[in-house]
Amino acid sequence: MTDDGSRRLSPSKPASAPAVVSTSSTNGLIRLQKALAQAGVASRRASEELIDAGLVEVNGRVVTEQGTRVDPAVDIVKVKGTRIPPVNAHVYLAVNKPRGVVSTMEDPHGRPTLAGLIGNRVGQGLFHVGRLDADTEGLILLTNDGEFAQRMTHPSYEVSKTYVAEVTGSVDRQTLHRLRGGVTLDDGPLTPDDVQVVQKMPGKSLVRVRLHSGRNRVVRRLFDAVGHPVQRLTRTAIGPVRLEGLRPGQVRDLTGKELGGLFGLVDL
Repeated sequence: MTDDGSRRLSPSKPASAPAVVSTSSTNGLIRLQKALAQAGVASRRASEELIDAGLVEVNGRVVTEQGTRVDPAVDIVKVKGTRIPPVNAHVYLAVNKPRGVVSTMEDPHGRPTLAGLIGNRVGQGLFHVGRLDADTEGLILLTNDGEFAQRMTHPSYEVSKTYVAEVTGSVDRQTLHRLRGGVTLDDGPLTPDDVQVVQKMPGKSLVRVRLHSGRNRVVRRLFDAVGHPVQRLTRTAIGPVRLEGLRPGQVRDLTGKELGGLFGLVDL
């Protein structure tokens, strides 16, 4: 029992008999429905309905008892299988990097950098998660969470990324078939997860490609290999995070849903 008489859940006991969830002090414990509301999952009332429906897990156990207390900084809470991010001091940003900006916080050659886009948030110790070359625009993530960044860029987790490429020439069915079947590059074979022609225009095509590879300039080399050099390239998505609504140069915090989805992809 806690000081106010409510029970706390133990991962070693059935969900119908909640006990202690973690070793944290009672000062870190709040009601589960409040934790869900603070994470932006739903209102408290709607969160109670999610709990009643058996759609909420704490530390791997389904919780259906109202008033269960959790520590959102420690306990692993999932709603419909998606983890809600823990409460911490880390920062997670989505940036729409314009063309010509380098994916660093400083540049010895004086070129525009990501630091110029985030203003007074430079002091938060942020660094980029992966890179985009200077000629590629679109979505890049910034954080001060080292473990998150390491996992997001590690090839074993294979977080998907989506690009829209403006390429020279008309990409026909035969070329699409070749791309979908895989292309051998100078550093090994590559098979995209999905390739679709979005639009054809005189002398060029817009092609959307989704892949897991983080190899250097991989999208440009992929289209070079099939005879359609890239003229312009934009990254539009990283896992569940989308570029939509973010103008070039704009920055926003990741939503709880986006961050929870990324945490799930990299087992955090």
